[in-house]
Amino acid sequence: MAGQPRYLWLADRLRTPILNGELTPGTRLPSRSRLAREYEVSEQVSRHALRLLVSEGLVEARPGSGYYVRSVPQIHRFSRTDRASGSGVEPLCRRDLDTVTEKACDLVSRRLAIRDGDAVYRTRCLGLTDGVPVALHTAWEPMLLTHGTLRTPADAEPGTSVLDRLGAAGVIIDRVVEEVGVRPLREPEASMLQLAAGLPVLVVERTHYNGQRPVETSDLVGSVDHCRLLYRLSLSRTPRRTR
Repeated sequence: MAGQPRYLWLADRLRTPILNGELTPGTRLPSRSRLAREYEVSEQVSRHALRLLVSEGLVEARPGSGYYVRSVPQIHRFSRTDRASGSGVEPLCRRDLDTVTEKACDLVSRRLAIRDGDAVYRTRCLGLTDGVPVALHTAWEPMLLTHGTLRTPADAEPGTSVLDRLGAAGVIIDRVVEEVGVRPLREPEASMLQLAAGLPVLVVERTHYNGQRPVETSDLVGSVDHCRLLYRLSLSRTPRRTR
């Protein structure tokens, strides 16, 4: 323990039995005062140790009750390598929220290479597991691309991929660019995902292209507890030259 803050040392002592299964999900941990007595530390140290385990997702605090070992959440993997990729929130249960027209903000206009204020279709849907929302998908598309046709996002049959819909309108998607990151959850998203604003969330920014023209861009915002991205990459090998 030399040179290590005491709250980190105490957190290690509690973390080990949680990770190896000695303390099963739902087990109530000792109170701060009891931990302080048992490990001969101050209550401030035990409080910091418990808060650290909460931030790591191993422990949950229940107001008025105490600290409990957290249940391991079910993980949902989003395939990024097939035709369903980027079409929404599969493999979760999908709930369509709305399709509206709005003026493109600076961020969306840059991603779609259009002017600020140009009209776009915005489509949103939730991905749920056991009725609990864990992912939000928001897509934007230039209105001029399909306006006046029966191939707009508002006209699409449920489950129709953007590749098939735009392909039927004569817009062939031949390239996809995806950027993955983590950022704080924003307030409008937080209310839909029933999470606290500011929590870290997984974000996938995905843009579909027709040649050099971006034709649709989307954000997949997911709970870091429940969502993972699955990539399957084919590796081509260059034949060795023989002398």
